Amino acid sequence: MTVVDAHHHVWDLSVRDQDWITGPELQPLRCDFTLKDLEPEATAAGVTRTVLVQTVTVPEETPEFLSLADTYDLVAGVVGWTDLTRPDVADELARLRELPGGQYLKGIRHQVQGEPDPEWLLRPDVRRGLAAVADAGLVYDLVVLPHQLPACVRAAADLPGLTFVLDHLGKPPIASGQLDPWASGLRALAALPNTVGKLSGLVTEADLASWTVADLRPYADVALAAFGPGRLMYGSDWPVCTLAASYGDILDIARDLTSPHEQEQILAGTATRVYDL
Repeated sequence: MTVVDAHHHVWDLSVRDQDWITGPELQPLRCDFTLKDLEPEATAAGVTRTVLVQTVTVPEETPEFLSLADTYDLVAGVVGWTDLTRPDVADELARLRELPGGQYLKGIRHQVQGEPDPEWLLRPDVRRGLAAVADAGLVYDLVVLPHQLPACVRAAADLPGLTFVLDHLGKPPIASGQLDPWASGLRALAALPNTVGKLSGLVTEADLASWTVADLRPYADVALAAFGPGRLMYGSDWPVCTLAASYGDILDIARDLTSPHEQEQILAGTATRVYDL
């Protein structure tokens, strides 16, 4: 079966610091992770295509990622970053698509999880930027915390022409074992037809030292019931996932959490359609 990894990162600390990698728990990530490192892991896992996702909010990263996509056959799409609040955001999106590898630009993402305003997505300048993303035929990846899900619901309802992809299922509180209010927020988002969930990043929301697949299952089950396999896609979240499991293990976990008849969509079909790979 073809497998698409719809969410991974790369970075070279000699080019740019990743200032979010702080504290002893994240120390294993404070080194370079490149596509040359990922390629053998992907091959061994049977992954044939990937989506490379932004990590920092600087304008230089997206052109670099587009160039990588132009160079490496493994990368079939890029979710980049641009400042949604800039007045000329539509022109900037057009400029990015004219760069080498610009045809691989499939979506835009911003670290909404780090915004102190829980309704950041609803600001008029942000909404105008989101409308420009929709007009450009791109999707918008949501990296948010559970308390920000209500704003995601309102943004997606206001912009039915834009597909919103919920990264890491909205970061459920797996370590605590709680389902609500995360589950009710996810269900409200999934009730909108222009939303998609990403089965990614769950192991690092669990207890890193003692997690089990059973810890993850209730959250995956909520997402499967809400989105269905046709609106759910797999992502490794490599290399962040390596804090808890290997690249191959993450894919095995996704298979454990889903049934064989669901996997054709979750492991390839949904990402291929949504990101137009």
